[in-house]
This record gives sequence, C-alpha cells and structure tokens, in this order.
Amino acid sequence: MILDSLKNSALYYGVSPRMKQAFELIASTDWTTMEPGIHELDCKDIYVNVMERELKQKPDAKLEIHNEYIDIQVLIRGEEESFGWSERRELKKPLGEFSVENDIQLFDDVPQTYYTMRPGQFTVLFPEDGHAPMVGEGTVRKIIVKVRR
Repeated sequence: MILDSLKNSALYYGVSPRMKQAFELIASTDWTTMEPGIHELDCKDIYVNVMERELKQKPDAKLEIHNEYIDIQVLIRGEEESFGWSERRELKKPLGEFSVENDIQLFDDVPQTYYTMRPGQFTVLFPEDGHAPMVGEGTVRKIIVKVRR
C-alpha cells in the first residue's frame, strides 16, 4: 500500500511496467467532466472506473483483494475518503469465493488499520493488500485506475 501526493507520482513509475503510463493518464485527464463508468485505455491492461458514490460507515465497508490488477485510487471531489487496510495473508473470513471474472474477493475481517486520502493524493493498492475503500461521510467523485501487473 502506498499513500502519497500526486506531485510525487514519478517516484513510483518503476513499481510496475505500466505505472508510468497510468500516472501520466491521471495527470493529463479532466476527471471532473468524464462520465461515471468504466473507460478502457490500454485494452484490459489499464482501465479506469470513474465513480460518484456515497461513502460508507466502517462496518459496511468490506475488505477486498485482487489478483490481476493494482489499484491506483484518486479522490477527485470530496473532502476525504478513508480506507481500511490489512495484509492479504491475514484475512480469514471470506464472503464467498474469488471471482476470476471480476478479479475480486470480499472479506468480513476487521481491518488492521485505517488511513485517509484527500484531494491531490493517491493510494496504490497491490494484490497483497486487503483494502476497504469508500469509508467516511458524504459523497465523493473518485477514479480507480486498474493496472494489470
């Protein structure tokens, strides 16, 4: 898991072969006007989910994991968004099987810790990270850039 300012995104280009392209896309797009939904950018290797949603209370936000994709999540509008986090290997309470089609599995474990992201920041979540996004109050606009490992 990484939490940092967008102005430092170049520090993370080497994390994965497609990270530079993903961060350049984040910097060069007006996310305030793009329609919510899935937008493919590099076939299925990089795509973006533009979301406008109500945030959840901690008990309602379930931890999730992915196998194929790294998430880069960016808050576009809203004061803040919190995330629950736990190491994947510590998750013990699955809520169903892993969905290969959707690259996700949910868990009912209590997160090890919480952290908060604000506009101008990003978080990177790897397959090793269990994460419970969308925690807080109010409505946010955010993007989730999905980067194939």
